[in-house]
Amino acid sequence: MKHDDLQELYCSVARTWSVIGERWTMMILRECFRGERRYDHFRAKLGLGSNVLNDRLRVLVDEGILDRVRYQDHPPRYEYRITGKGADLYPVLVALMSWGDKYKNDVPPVRLIHRACGHEADPQLTCAHCAKPVSWREMTAEFEPDAW
Repeated sequence: MKHDDLQELYCSVARTWSVIGERWTMMILRECFRGERRYDHFRAKLGLGSNVLNDRLRVLVDEGILDRVRYQDHPPRYEYRITGKGADLYPVLVALMSWGDKYKNDVPPVRLIHRACGHEADPQLTCAHCAKPVSWREMTAEFEPDAW
């Protein structure tokens, strides 16, 4: 199965991965969540060729994850702003970071601080009903008839 075929499957993981599964996409979004918006920053920080960066930004804009906003007329220059749809990917990035902190680094390179209280955050998956933390062992999946 090709990567592009994932978007055709009746599976939320497959369809999501067809959008964010390319290796540079989450790195671009990481920079956006750090407050960066400019093409030149993405290119310099990530060391991407313009063809790869242009393609990734186009997909993120086409998917409604980023907005492309003109900030200069002569010459025309654009910045990329996270949309509500893009902001909803923040927990995905945090989950990836948490896994990397646990299994890929002796010392986590970044700490997330909760602005409201000033303490280190430990984001967790919780039940929407009782607000208790849950793990995959405490979940049951109910599949729709045509789910893949």
